[in-house]
Amino acid sequence: MAARNGGAIIDGKGFASGVRARVAEHVGRLKAAHGVVPGLAVVLVGEDPASEVYVRNKGIQTREAGMASFEHKLPAETPQEDLLALIGRLNADPAVHGILVQLPLPGHMDAERVINAIDPAKDVDGFHISNVGLLGTGQKSMVPCTPLGCLMLLRDRLGDLSGLNAVVVGRSNIVGKPMAQLLLGDSCTVTIAHSRTKDLAGLCRTADILVAAVGRPRMIRGDWVKPGATVIDVGINRIEEDGRTRLVGDVDFDSAAQVAGAITPVPGGVGPMTIACLLANTLTACCRAHGWPEPEGLTA
Repeated sequence: MAARNGGAIIDGKGFASGVRARVAEHVGRLKAAHGVVPGLAVVLVGEDPASEVYVRNKGIQTREAGMASFEHKLPAETPQEDLLALIGRLNADPAVHGILVQLPLPGHMDAERVINAIDPAKDVDGFHISNVGLLGTGQKSMVPCTPLGCLMLLRDRLGDLSGLNAVVVGRSNIVGKPMAQLLLGDSCTVTIAHSRTKDLAGLCRTADILVAAVGRPRMIRGDWVKPGATVIDVGINRIEEDGRTRLVGDVDFDSAAQVAGAITPVPGGVGPMTIACLLANTLTACCRAHGWPEPEGLTA
């Protein structure tokens, strides 16, 4: 599908549906051949409304893929040691192949300590320091879901990424840094940019692949985009406009779509890929735990 008088719109929603279908097919084969059901445990501490919706959607899609869904909801005042004890039990549970602790956590908890208490082999978010190190050194790891989803979309759109210039705008541990590592792994030439980058617009115009993950609504405009570039917009920003609330990305879609060769919309682009890749990671973790071949095309 093409934007009006512009580049192609990358249908992340449709692609994610295909990923979930492939996961479900592989899960069915594991059940038939081995009697094993991949299991995902999601832990939510507190009552953040956005997190509750996200956790509910994860549970629905996990079950739709034929997996076991284990949901643990704890009060906001839960002591950190109780959360760590729960993680310890999930680490030891052979029915649980993936563990995800929903962020953000209440202020009295140390998110790094909690994340690093998860068994790295079950860390389907890919945030454990061991997985960060493995990814950074090009070894087999659990890969963060959102960057993995972006990589899948890029490979599908462009095929071989080798030699392309990639600019990642944003240096977060969750998206920017792992995205850069994945692109390096596919032999791109990668620059990580951020709010203090000199001539950020000029740098963006050098990119064959431009990934926006900076958390600022419509920051990247059309005149920042190299003609024909592929633009991946990771941003999800809720703004007030014309008396209504709407979601927009970090890219000014209307102007960028006129220049880009292809672009992800917001919503309907990268967002749906995150949960799809969470399911893919859980399946991958299950296969690794049992020494079975990993599903092709569902990891980096």
